[in-house]
Amino acid sequence: MAQLWGGRFTKETDKLVYNFNASISFDQKMFKQDVEGSRAHVKMLAKQGILTDDEKEQILSGLEDIYSDVLNGKLEITDEYEDIHSFVEANLIDRIGEAGKKLHTGRSRNDQVALDMKLYTRDEICEINGLLKELLEVLIKLMEENPDTYMPGFTHLQKAQPITLAHHMGAYFEMFKRDRQRLDDIYRRMNYCPLGSGALAGTTYPLDREYTAQLLSFEGATLNSMDSVSDRDYLIELLAAMSTIMMHLSRFCEEIIIWNSNEYRFVEIDDAYSTGSSIMPQKKNPDIAELIRGKTGRVYGALVSLLTTMKGIPLAYNKDMQEDKELTFDAIDTVKGCIALFTGMIRTIKFNKDIMRTSAMKGFTNATDAADYLVNHGVAFRDAHGIIGRLVLYCIDQDKAIDELSLDELKAICPVFEEDIYEAISLETCVNKRTTIGAPSPDAMREIIKINKEYLKLG
Repeated sequence: MAQLWGGRFTKETDKLVYNFNASISFDQKMFKQDVEGSRAHVKMLAKQGILTDDEKEQILSGLEDIYSDVLNGKLEITDEYEDIHSFVEANLIDRIGEAGKKLHTGRSRNDQVALDMKLYTRDEICEINGLLKELLEVLIKLMEENPDTYMPGFTHLQKAQPITLAHHMGAYFEMFKRDRQRLDDIYRRMNYCPLGSGALAGTTYPLDREYTAQLLSFEGATLNSMDSVSDRDYLIELLAAMSTIMMHLSRFCEEIIIWNSNEYRFVEIDDAYSTGSSIMPQKKNPDIAELIRGKTGRVYGALVSLLTTMKGIPLAYNKDMQEDKELTFDAIDTVKGCIALFTGMIRTIKFNKDIMRTSAMKGFTNATDAADYLVNHGVAFRDAHGIIGRLVLYCIDQDKAIDELSLDELKAICPVFEEDIYEAISLETCVNKRTTIGAPSPDAMREIIKINKEYLKLG
């Protein structure tokens, strides 16, 4: 059992205790970041005269060899080591001898793991952000292609008013755009380097923490050594942001599942993102959408678990904090996989535009416009609302849509109606006259698409 702290102890840790305490099975994910942080630390130590240039070069060369050998499969990360930090340091000492023992000068595992986790999280935020951008590019393409694809808009899962597919996709575009903004915000707030904080109280070595931060592309050094090693706010924020991403994906998947049903038939999911039934040959199931919807709870669970872990921890570092990694790693992998799969599914999905249009023409989605027609002809809104309510009841009794009624039938309910009512409540009119910013008319949508394409160009 390779440990870095044996001097104080007179006998080996019990094997069960060792295994319970060890983190190598999951923190090996931070191998790249551990080497990256060690390189910067060594360069800073040499700059400050704490290491000689020769020692620096030996250590950097040894770290490079270890990194290459792991990537090439020549060196395996095994559970012989307690954690990824001991793996790197022990192998370095084996390879270069005495100089390797100086790698940890002015550093604690507390600030080392805090650094590694920040570097890892920072990289993953960029990856998630990139995946969201790919999804937004698919959505903007759907918006451009469907400004005149009519469909019903819903409230309470009941048909409410006619909109377009472009408008509906635009709602999700805004959600995922906000998700990217949240990730950007987290990145900026967390981008300060904890290395040099030591176990909790800094160090007597003359470290140049700002130089280390610069080497690792941080904005600067953290300003309190106790907070530096015990801060997990950025992980909680990331888990909260990822939970919101999953909530948005889950809402979208719920709609895809509904739209894919025999009752709606708005969409047909590509075979690559569907499965069949082992007993019912007619079935084509939206499994990917259902799995994404299901995995949302997994990410929520990680957020609640870490909040619960952190709620009773006094300053500074406590071993409880090791629980942050498995939770975060799993949530990150889940979110990345779900975004990638959802993007592929929505990119290949087929929209049954005629069925969507027909559905928009039923369910009295033009009732609000009929009321507006009366208001525009001098009827008070509250009276107009009541008149259209009676009109809808009559239509239900006659099994007709409003625009299928004759003018005589309309006038029998309200004499204000004239021949121009049919144009006023047509599907095209109901959508096209809603021209305010954010509304579904083609003109309004073209402006929104232009704004969002400019946003995507920014990165």
